[in-house]
Amino acid sequence: MDSLLLKKLSLVNFKNVENKSFDFDKNINCFVGDNGIGKTNVLDSIYHLSMTKSYFSSVVSQAINHDAEFMLIEGNFQKGIKSENIISGLKRGQKKVLKRNGKKYKKFSSHIGLIPIVMISPYDRDLIQEGSSNRRKFIDNIISQNNKNYLNDLINYQKILSQRNALLKYFKKNNNFDVEILKVYNKQLFDLSIPIFKSRKDFFKNFITVFKNRYKSISDNKETVNISYDSQLNHESLDNLLNNSLEKDRILQYTTCGIHKDDMNFEIDDYPIKKYGSQGQQKSFLIALKLAQFDYLKIESNSPPILLLDDIFDKLDNKRVKQLIDLVNNDEFGQLFISDTDTKRTEQILNDINSTFKMFSL
Repeated sequence: MDSLLLKKLSLVNFKNVENKSFDFDKNINCFVGDNGIGKTNVLDSIYHLSMTKSYFSSVVSQAINHDAEFMLIEGNFQKGIKSENIISGLKRGQKKVLKRNGKKYKKFSSHIGLIPIVMISPYDRDLIQEGSSNRRKFIDNIISQNNKNYLNDLINYQKILSQRNALLKYFKKNNNFDVEILKVYNKQLFDLSIPIFKSRKDFFKNFITVFKNRYKSISDNKETVNISYDSQLNHESLDNLLNNSLEKDRILQYTTCGIHKDDMNFEIDDYPIKKYGSQGQQKSFLIALKLAQFDYLKIESNSPPILLLDDIFDKLDNKRVKQLIDLVNNDEFGQLFISDTDTKRTEQILNDINSTFKMFSL
């Protein structure tokens, strides 16, 4: 199995971090300081170098410091015996540039999977509390890091879907409805949905067991949990679904069925965790999901992902913090990056760990 290390990181005008460079420990690295000084942004920059975008925002221009005209992120990685230099840059009003070892990417999707990564953040609660799009992103993030065809199919599906939705709006505006033109888009969506649906089903077969094992280790086996894949395609082909929803789509002016409506069901003791799980159970559930993501990516990519823990000591009780640290304090995990507001607490936790570490005050 290949090791994966981020050895050095340089930031210029990335959000509120104007100019910083870091040389990292191979095991644990911790950013400490008050809220609002850029700890989370440093973690987000590492995520950016892996996934080509922010973990928190889809608005690209927000990556640039308010008082600057450009931003730059540079990371020097060691993957196995190979060195990888990754640079992400953006000027206001221009397209983002991504380079690997000096060579510019034509498609950012070609980069996904080179640097496997997992972020655990307080915002992960949205996976339980918010809509299905958050849970689809979670699935897509994991599969895309190891399956280039899946990512390309997903990108193409979204393009065709946007075009079909635009056509439905055009029909409404012009008081027109051409079923034959829609069928052309239906066929393309149908063809792309088959491999996407299969990849998601295959993913769940393996992921459920990994997740349950992780939850068991965190919760002392006190309750049973389950996740399931909810898709309209479990019951009917997309071809039939699209044909049967033509009238509904015409009225609503968007595509009401397809794999873009897929979801995950989260249950505890056979009930929805959103309604019946305590705050503590929900936190354990989310950590188990993310550690299962780590396990899955590690197996599929043959490399332990970089693990980012953003401000979670503040949001977890001491028992869960200890459980989490005990879990990651072994050889199966790779490089770890932590942000925290409490320097003393962080030092105390890290001093109890049999591992080298570095602390950075921001």
